[in-house]
Amino acid sequence: MPLQNRVSPFGEIVAVAARGMFTGNRGIIHDPATRTLLRRRWSSRAWITCTCEFRGRRRDVMATRSWTELFILDEATALAAGHRPCYYCRRTDANAFAATWAHGNGLAGVSAKQIDITLHRERLDGRTKRLHPLPCPIDELPDGSMVADVMPDDAGVRDGTCTGTVYLFTRGGLLRWSFEGYQPVEVAVIEGLQDRLFLLTPPSTLRALEAGYQPALHPSARAN
Repeated sequence: MPLQNRVSPFGEIVAVAARGMFTGNRGIIHDPATRTLLRRRWSSRAWITCTCEFRGRRRDVMATRSWTELFILDEATALAAGHRPCYYCRRTDANAFAATWAHGNGLAGVSAKQIDITLHRERLDGRTKRLHPLPCPIDELPDGSMVADVMPDDAGVRDGTCTGTVYLFTRGGLLRWSFEGYQPVEVAVIEGLQDRLFLLTPPSTLRALEAGYQPALHPSARAN
């Protein structure tokens, strides 16, 4: 059985077989004796995205009292969930993200702590994913941003769980997200979505994408 350590664009952590391109870190949120999650879903405001391979190091997943190894399809998914690049194993990407994040948000410079404080506010509504209004027409979104067509009766939030279909915007169109990768969307489906979509990517991160940050996408995003 797969461990409960796969991250969705809603920021939820579930048990599925697909692993993804990146690991994620929200601090220690598991019990190593049972290799299961604790009740909390973060122990730090620093939600980071790390490489799966770094200097040949290997970890026994969720087996020790160390940070909980999460897995994420790609960087667009990580950004939508509210993560940012790690300064230790992804320093070049972290510096690029900070520069574009600062520029997009009208700042001369920014620290990791400042980014984390803002993202923590933007990604959560209590213990649930914060959904943001779509700020512009779909075709004006920056590449790498994510939106969701959520359930209309309660904005997709039920007992702390978000439900709905997630889309990645890239190369002028939408692709349907899943833990395994992306699938094309029929034009007939896209028509009429504008008024039903919510923004998953935190607004401050969206402005970093608009300022030029280019997240690493799963190969299926290019194939479709």
